[in-house]
Amino acid sequence: MTSATTSMKADRLTPAELKAQEKAAKAAEKARQKRVARDEAAERRRAEKSGFANVNNPRRSTWMTVVCALFAVYCLFPFVYLMINATKTQADFTSTFGLGFGRSFALWDNIVTVFTYQDGIFGRWLVNTILYVVVGAGGATLLAIMGGYALAKFRFPGRKAVFAVIIGSISVPGIALAVPQFLLFAKLGLTNTPWAMIIPSLISPFGLYLMWIFSEQAVPTELLEAARVDGASEFRTFWTISLPLLAPGIVTTALFTIVATWNNYFLPLIMLKDADWYPLTIGLNQWKDQASTAGGQAIQNLVITGSLITIIPLVIAFLCLQKYWQSGLAAGAVKE
Repeated sequence: MTSATTSMKADRLTPAELKAQEKAAKAAEKARQKRVARDEAAERRRAEKSGFANVNNPRRSTWMTVVCALFAVYCLFPFVYLMINATKTQADFTSTFGLGFGRSFALWDNIVTVFTYQDGIFGRWLVNTILYVVVGAGGATLLAIMGGYALAKFRFPGRKAVFAVIIGSISVPGIALAVPQFLLFAKLGLTNTPWAMIIPSLISPFGLYLMWIFSEQAVPTELLEAARVDGASEFRTFWTISLPLLAPGIVTTALFTIVATWNNYFLPLIMLKDADWYPLTIGLNQWKDQASTAGGQAIQNLVITGSLITIIPLVIAFLCLQKYWQSGLAAGAVKE
């Protein structure tokens, strides 16, 4: 009855009264917006005085913008240098300003020469690097996934000791283990073979620790218990339930291991002597040092172009997997 009565009263309102009501509603809305703006300004002033920023109402900081811009320039400067100098001939490289273009645009000629120089050895180095990354970094990621998941979701004697060993392994720099690894592989007769690069790359203490922490947060124990009650085996539970939930952590671990293997320099330097098994890092360094040898030819333009080609796969990988990488790093940052 009340709604019907109200409707009948609204029907009996004159156009002037309706217009007055609309005007009053608009005025009330403007007043409300002014109050909201005033409250936000007061909140912003309180945040400035206390040193905290409101995440729901961020304010711009000129100083932080300048700092971030300078840091971005610092990070992008080597890439810009590579892109500019990859377009130069050897003569232009030595006679022109480093951040200026040469007299001719020779990018395509440099790329062709890189893949044909010394009977196409650069292509062999590229294939070697991909092999070491796929087998070594891929294997390290797989082992880190299984090991981290098991340490996070299963309780067994010696679990704390394993944790201590992992933390200790992370604190030891890889370069400190290079000489013992070389002596061990020399005894086994594996030096100067691909196994000298692949086997050490299979071990990633940081990746194992990262997957351990991520598995603790990303996979609810209640979900695993429900799967076990339904009769699913541990293997099926892992592959069908846990693995999709671990996708951000897997991508993050994979990126770390891929970059570490792709940029590995010291280990292949002491393990490999045959140029046919060199990765890109050692091969390009050999080209760089070529000018300092007796009768050697300076090919800095090819070194720069080869370096540009070398980083392109990593850039593509980071751009394509960026959203997973960011979410993987943020996992566990907030305790619920």
